[in-house]
Amino acid sequence: MSFFRRPDYASDTTQFIDQLKAQRPELEAQQRQGRSLLWDKAVDRAVQAEFNQARVAQKPYVYQTLA
Repeated sequence: MSFFRRPDYASDTTQFIDQLKAQRPELEAQQRQGRSLLWDKAVDRAVQAEFNQARVAQKPYVYQTLA
């Protein structure tokens, strides 16, 4: 260890999160379960490609009211 080494810094936010995880060890499992509900989904590539082909190009200026 270096003679000039500073002690490890932990911000207030990091200390709060570490304390919260120590108090509620099930929290991380609940976060993973919630993430799996919304984000961890299998993607059907054929349906995704069909969706991309069906897209309509956006006009250059979408807020123009006159034709």
